[in-house]
Amino acid sequence: MQNEPLFLGRQPILDRDQKMVAFELLFRSDEGNNARIGDDFTATATVINHAINEFGLESALGPYMGFINVSESLLMSDVIEILPKDKIVLEILETVKVNHALIERCKLLKASGFNLALDDFVEYTEELEPLIEMADIVKIDILAVEAGKLADLARMFRNRSVRLLAEKVDSIEQFEKCKALGFNLFQGYYFAKPHVIRGKRLSPSEITLMKLVSLVTRDAEEHEIEDTLKENPMLSLNLLRLTNSVACGARQKTTSIRSAITILGRRQLQRWLQLLLYSNSGGGETSPLLQLAAMRGRLMELLSSKKQDREFQENGFMTGIMSLMETLLSMPMAEILSTLSLNGEIQDALMTRSGELGKLLSLAESMEKGELTEIESCLEQCSYLTLHDLNMAQSEALKWSNAIALPQH
Repeated sequence: MQNEPLFLGRQPILDRDQKMVAFELLFRSDEGNNARIGDDFTATATVINHAINEFGLESALGPYMGFINVSESLLMSDVIEILPKDKIVLEILETVKVNHALIERCKLLKASGFNLALDDFVEYTEELEPLIEMADIVKIDILAVEAGKLADLARMFRNRSVRLLAEKVDSIEQFEKCKALGFNLFQGYYFAKPHVIRGKRLSPSEITLMKLVSLVTRDAEEHEIEDTLKENPMLSLNLLRLTNSVACGARQKTTSIRSAITILGRRQLQRWLQLLLYSNSGGGETSPLLQLAAMRGRLMELLSSKKQDREFQENGFMTGIMSLMETLLSMPMAEILSTLSLNGEIQDALMTRSGELGKLLSLAESMEKGELTEIESCLEQCSYLTLHDLNMAQSEALKWSNAIALPQH
């Protein structure tokens, strides 16, 4: 693969209510199976460069805090001071050598307003005590801690002011266990894993939204869509607000549902409804699933546009958004698809990750987790894409997913 720019990985960090609070920004390389980081200083300097100069922190983080790994050399350098103290948590790597100079440097950074976190904490030692006393957050790698010792480790921090962050939480069971032990923050993709509940019934709001999505995707008559919208007054009100917003470019106030549908257009109406499903699940808050679904849908749309096929591009967005419905609704994907009129290519992508859309979906999923081998493999299968395309699409998708503001209902 040709030598092209590095890209930025982004892992979500949630609180005890499973609401987004931060992202960890990660160095990623195009050089093979691993990040092949020559040294930690260069790796983190690259992340800083990408986050500030190329993506822009607002695009990379949106309204959330950002965690960035810092090695001993970077911690001691002046480079760190260009970072905004109110947006960045300095994550001190477990490889740092704790000495007098390092401790004094951390005191200065703490006094200047930086938040400090200890990374990959697995065992207490007296040597680490000065850093623990200054730390705002201690990140515990729950997979690296010996079986049975996680509770002891959590108990040790119970009477300290430090917050505990559980790393590598990949299942709802791990989340519940760590939450019970007193952890405050959680990092991992457990919230995006399907947890199917057999016989689950959708809420009235979910039923209406799914019915509307089905009507729009099968290109139903306008009056059918209008009648269904009118069954839910809050949805109707939000549609009118959306249509009358500056973003829609409407020159005069729209007061009827039918004219709102016409002005908005089927494509935008479909997007609004799909994203509203995720927003609806968040109890009025922007849910991590909404963030992930929006990012995935927009990324796939931008990548699929390289084929110069408008229908393929629109199917790319829909595939990305729909790919998390199984998690959102706690229902099997096959059951969800049976209620919607989606074409075979989208269904194949969602069910088996097959076809051109399936390859793009696999690429988007690999990007989210920073699975470098998989990213290379997926890019090779998508011959019309380059790593540069991926970088540019990721930057635009970050901006879009952080900027979406859905009407609350």
